Amino acid sequence: MKNLLCRFCEYPLSHSFADLGMTPLSNSFIPLEAAEEMEPFYPLHAYICAQCFLVQMGEYEPPERIFNEYPYFSSYSDSWLAHCKAYTEAMAHRFGLNAQSQVIELASNDGYLLQYFQAQGIPVLGIEPADNVAKVAQGRGIPTLTKFFGVRTAEELIRQGVQADLLVANNVLAHVPDLRDFVRGIRMILKPKGVVTVEFPHLLQLIRYNQFDTIYHEHFSCFSFLTVRQVFANFGMTLFDVEELPTHGGSLRIFGRHTANEAIAITPRVDALLKMEHEAGLDNLDTFLGFNEQVKATKRNFLKFLIDAKDRGKSIVGYGAPAKGNTLLNYCGVGTDFIDYTVDRNPHKQNCLLPGSRIPIFAPEKIAETKPDYVIILPWNLKNEVIVQMGHIHDWGGEFVLPIPQVEVATV
Repeated sequence: MKNLLCRFCEYPLSHSFADLGMTPLSNSFIPLEAAEEMEPFYPLHAYICAQCFLVQMGEYEPPERIFNEYPYFSSYSDSWLAHCKAYTEAMAHRFGLNAQSQVIELASNDGYLLQYFQAQGIPVLGIEPADNVAKVAQGRGIPTLTKFFGVRTAEELIRQGVQADLLVANNVLAHVPDLRDFVRGIRMILKPKGVVTVEFPHLLQLIRYNQFDTIYHEHFSCFSFLTVRQVFANFGMTLFDVEELPTHGGSLRIFGRHTANEAIAITPRVDALLKMEHEAGLDNLDTFLGFNEQVKATKRNFLKFLIDAKDRGKSIVGYGAPAKGNTLLNYCGVGTDFIDYTVDRNPHKQNCLLPGSRIPIFAPEKIAETKPDYVIILPWNLKNEVIVQMGHIHDWGGEFVLPIPQVEVATV
C-alpha cells in the first residue's frame, strides 16, 4: 500500500511482516440466498513499524461496515465465560469494587462479562458498536450503549457524569483503526484513581507459535508489551501490572492507571515481561522479517495433509467458523474440494457460507450424521473445549486435526 503510515507513531511502513494475499473480510458470512453473488476481496498484508514495532494492517473498510452487524457472540464459548467470571471476581476483590463503583466495558458484546459484575451488585455500563449484539445484552438487562468508543463518546459520558472506576477492554484494542483516539478516550473516561485492564493476543506468542491466522482485516494491529506500553505512556498512562494468559493462544492482560496516580505501585512483572520481550528480539526488526517464510511452510504442510487424506479416501469437515479459520482457508486456497462443511454452535453463523471458501456451516449435530474421518478444529485456541464437546467422534474412529502451530492429529 502506498504511503502507509504507522497508526501510532506515523512512521512510514515499508517492512512486510506477513503477506497473506487477497481475502474477503473474515466475518462477512454469506447467506445461502446470496451464494451466487460476488464478494469483495482485499489485500491482507501485515507490516511492521521499524520505529515502534507495531504490527498492523491497512484499513480497507470503515469500522461501521465491519462491526455494524457482527456475527461473533462471546457467550457461545464455555471456557471463555469461565475465564471472564474468574476475572470479575478477582477484580472486585483486588480493587474493592462495590455498589458505589462504576464498571465500564468497551466492546461489551452480548454482556458475557458484565453479567458477572452485575450479579455482584456492581453498577455496569457496556459500550458496543454492533447493534445486533448490543440488543442481546440489553435484553439481558445490561445497560449498553450502541456506539463506537473514542474521544467523542468519552466526552458525552463525562458530560453525563459517568466515569469508570474499572474500565475493561477485552480483545478490542486490535480492532481499533484510530488507536490514538481510542487510547485518548480511555484516559478521559477513567476516574483519577481508576484502573483500566486490557486483554489482547500477545504478539510474541503469534510469532513463536506461528499464529498467522489471527491476522485478518478486523484486526488492525498486533501488540507486544513493549509497544503497548509506549502507546499508553504517550497519553499519560502507566502500565503498572501485566499477566500472561492462555486465552486465544497466549494473551496479555495489562493494568493501567493515570501516571499521576502514584499510589498504585508498579509490580515486578512489568520489568520481567519487558526483559523477556527484549531477549526474544521484539525490539529488533530482524526478528519480524523472517516470519513470512514460516507462514508459507505452514501452507504447504496443511495442503500436503489435505491432499494425502483425500488420496486415501478420507472425509474431512471443520469445527467452528472463526475469523482465524477464514484467514487460514483463504490463504491456503481450501474450499469444499477438501472440507465438506464446518459446524458452529452460534446459530447466527449456521446455514451460511464461509467467506471466500464458500464452505457451508451447519449445527454441530451434523458431524454425528455424516461421521467424518477428520474434524479440523479451526478455533484451535479452544481445542480442549471442542475435544470434550465432540469426543463422540471417536465412536466411529474419527480424529481431530489441529492446523496451528503445525498440522497434527490431536491426541486426547
